[in-house]
Amino acid sequence: MGRKNWLFSQSFAGAQTSDIILSLIETAKRNGLDPEKYLKYLLEKLPNEKDLESNTLEAYLPWQKEVKILCK
Repeated sequence: MGRKNWLFSQSFAGAQTSDIILSLIETAKRNGLDPEKYLKYLLEKLPNEKDLESNTLEAYLPWQKEVKILCK
């Protein structure tokens, strides 16, 4: 998906950020979710978490039942 898009990154950090966002979008698509709804869900819910440990983040993975219901 990236290919020539990486040429337009202004910095290494910008390229990494693009990679993360594109990975989230593609993972949502592969799990049958609406990518826009999934990103909105993450951006609304994750800032409210007190700690972002692996067991907390697991609840936000695209194959979780609640996520599938809310982001289809």
